[in-house]
Amino acid sequence: MDFRSDIEIAQSVKLKPIREIAASLDIPENAIELYGNTKCKVNYNILEKLEDKPDGRLILVTAINPTPAGEGKTTTTVGLGDALRKLGKKSVIALREPSLGPVFGIKGGAAGGGYAQVVPMEDINLHFTGDLHAIGAANNLLAAMLDNHIYQGNELGLDVRKITWKRCLDMNDRQLRFIVNGLNGRTNGVPREDGFDITVASEIMAILCLAKDMEDLKQRLSRIIVGYTRDDQPVTAGQLKAEGAMAVLLKDALKPNLVQTLEHTPAFVHGGPFANIAHGCNSLMATRMAMKLGEYAVTEAGFGADLGAEKFLDIKCRIGGMVPSAVVIVATVRALKYNGGKARDSLGQEDLAALEKGMPNLLKHIENVTVKFGLPAVVAINRFPTDTEDELNFIKEKCEEMGVRAAVSEVWAKGGEGGLQLAEEVVKAAEGSNAPENFNFIYPSHMPLKEKIETIAREIYGADGVDFAPAALKELDRLESFGLGKLPVCMAKTQYSLSDDPKKLGRPSGFKITVRGVRASAGAGFIVALTGEIMTMPGLPKVPAAEKIDIDANGVIKGLF
Repeated sequence: MDFRSDIEIAQSVKLKPIREIAASLDIPENAIELYGNTKCKVNYNILEKLEDKPDGRLILVTAINPTPAGEGKTTTTVGLGDALRKLGKKSVIALREPSLGPVFGIKGGAAGGGYAQVVPMEDINLHFTGDLHAIGAANNLLAAMLDNHIYQGNELGLDVRKITWKRCLDMNDRQLRFIVNGLNGRTNGVPREDGFDITVASEIMAILCLAKDMEDLKQRLSRIIVGYTRDDQPVTAGQLKAEGAMAVLLKDALKPNLVQTLEHTPAFVHGGPFANIAHGCNSLMATRMAMKLGEYAVTEAGFGADLGAEKFLDIKCRIGGMVPSAVVIVATVRALKYNGGKARDSLGQEDLAALEKGMPNLLKHIENVTVKFGLPAVVAINRFPTDTEDELNFIKEKCEEMGVRAAVSEVWAKGGEGGLQLAEEVVKAAEGSNAPENFNFIYPSHMPLKEKIETIAREIYGADGVDFAPAALKELDRLESFGLGKLPVCMAKTQYSLSDDPKKLGRPSGFKITVRGVRASAGAGFIVALTGEIMTMPGLPKVPAAEKIDIDANGVIKGLF
């Protein structure tokens, strides 16, 4: 067993020049922009030249509801991409970029782990190529132009009590959730209540990840609703004439980033919306590149299948016109025992009774993928050293009873070699798939927004219904009147439960979802329904990860996972 940390393993591997990785995908030299020797940006205009090239098979990796025990979804995604290469398949990985908030907070980064990582992991988990900073700058430029418009006479008649656009910062900082600004005299602006979101919760992040090209980006930016007039009419970024300058700030961020795994599999790492408050998928452009340049494109969606996968399929696939050939659902013995009521500090002990009690969570996610969406599923059992053969076999047997393939994955410890069984099952599922013919959206575009929310709650979460706060119902009616009723819905919900209560583990029943508010992401092209206590600016834990991160005199970073 290798007891080195993720960063120590990553630093021990010699990377190939990124030029070689790009060349292995037949990306021309003039289409890449180098950021050092191990990462580069790829010009999105190559997609025009690849338009007639057949798409590779798209594999979506999702998971059961996450637990403090950890499921290893990104690790599995990376390891699966490496394993497919070992089977002779030309695989390309497409992931999201990590946010500095979780990196310095509690959750950690998003570059995989053990021997299934994308590298250079320090760069990817920190500033990378500056994409998140560009998104924050564009967000805050719009905020500055909005407040300046009000200060300079407010020609559009914005009601300062109805401003919806917030500033953002890519850091967990609860102190900035609610603020009052514009104080200390007229020259310092118009006093009003304001607040900060974390950058990955900004609508601009969602827009960047769903934009098809520069023109589409600008059109989406112009549609952003920043607030309302005194008679409740929306005011947009386009009316503030902000979209051009914002697009200038985003011109490089729009280009997908290319890196590699520890085994030199090409990986696009681009965009990073959270799945509990946004749509939780990497950029549409990066996914398209992976599909055009590889035989297999392996991508992931954040958190469990009730959040990331539902949004990937109902939002990203609807906008991008793509359908996965197969879906991988990551589960662990530990997480299923936790869902069965076993205490976190005793998850290493064999307990088939707790495992059986927790299994309904996995079975519901399987049902959602195979029955509700009509896609073939493969369960990846991410093995931990404490798992017993009886526990692993129990999960396999339950999956077989549902007619679903299952394979033990050991990519954390063994890299691609540890994912060969999983890769073989994925190939069987994908090559025998009639995904485009069998695939169903959970709701049609023409369905009213209220019914879309109710359908997701009933079909995906297993809820008995939805309780709407009066303000939410009023906002839904208003958004319908603005002509936004045909947009898909993005549910902002806890990742820890199928319900909106993080304490209801397993497969809860007899519950309702409470929608306390609704807001339009008109630029991104979806409506956000806010449930439970979801916050768009997280806070740091009592002992943040930042306390353990350091750098030595030679510039070597330590403590980063």
